[in-house]
Amino acid sequence: MREPDDDLRADPEDRSEAPDFDALVSPDELVRGERTRDDFFDAVLGLDEPATVDEVAELAGHGRDAAREYLEWFARIGIVKRTNESPATYRLNGEYLTWRRIQRLRDDYAADELVGYLETETDRDREFRDDFGVETPDEVRISDHAEETDVSVEDVWNRVSAWRTTRQRIDLLERALTAVDERTPTVNRESA
Repeated sequence: MREPDDDLRADPEDRSEAPDFDALVSPDELVRGERTRDDFFDAVLGLDEPATVDEVAELAGHGRDAAREYLEWFARIGIVKRTNESPATYRLNGEYLTWRRIQRLRDDYAADELVGYLETETDRDREFRDDFGVETPDEVRISDHAEETDVSVEDVWNRVSAWRTTRQRIDLLERALTAVDERTPTVNRESA
């Protein structure tokens, strides 16, 4: 190995103190570049519509080349989808985020806990249906319901939004339970 130039060598006095290894950045942090990845991840999570590489680079506060590399990687793993070739344009893949939520539910909760949460959300859904007198939140005419019940439009809108959230939770919980059922080995009762 080649010796460093004289101007890069430490003086004998400098060598008397050991280096402060705790002050050095760990090799993992240098290699992984988590901050850059997180900046791009945050940028694509905030996309409401398709964006070009330059737009994503600006949102992330990094260069165009880095944006292109991260967007191509995000596309390979499914976080974004490419919508146009020239200029290269990407959009957030909502299905990926749903899949991640389902995975998180599966990893963090046992099947019986998921069933309990599903029962709670199903009861809430039933209450909303009874309160509004319709089967889905999309059927509620917010201003009409507010007038009929002498409740503010804002309050009705908040309740309809809560109902939509309940329906989304039911969907996620059902999908997580289906995924749990699919990974649970079945027992052949005849041979047992």
